[in-house]
Amino acid sequence: MRQIPPHVRDEKKTFEKAVEILSTKYAAEHAKNVRKSGRKPKLCMEDKLLATLEYLREYRTMAHIAASYGIAESNIHTTIRWVENTLVKDGIFSLPGKKALAENAGNYELVLVDATETPIERPKKNSGGSIPARKSGAR
Repeated sequence: MRQIPPHVRDEKKTFEKAVEILSTKYAAEHAKNVRKSGRKPKLCMEDKLLATLEYLREYRTMAHIAASYGIAESNIHTTIRWVENTLVKDGIFSLPGKKALAENAGNYELVLVDATETPIERPKKNSGGSIPARKSGAR
């Protein structure tokens, strides 16, 4: 397992809960494989979750994440989608639905952002402010 980044260390209980949910789901999906045949996964559950968090939080491309973990981009894609779907289906990490948002419709906090355009101070084109280069006399 890789070293846990500082922003994840602060929420260690949440991270451990997510790993527990993923491990339980993975064990349930692979319980039918009694003979334990097949190749072992290259990423442990913690690395799968970390790769997903890197994708969601740092906006890294799947190609960069795949290169840092040493696996194919298609494997990272499959892993990220599986982790996202598993955590959302569990219900603990899902966002509230439309009904919950409609109930709290009047409890919004207003934030104003000033995004007005301001002119950039730069010299005008063809102005006399610049010194033109001397033209060569040879033609």
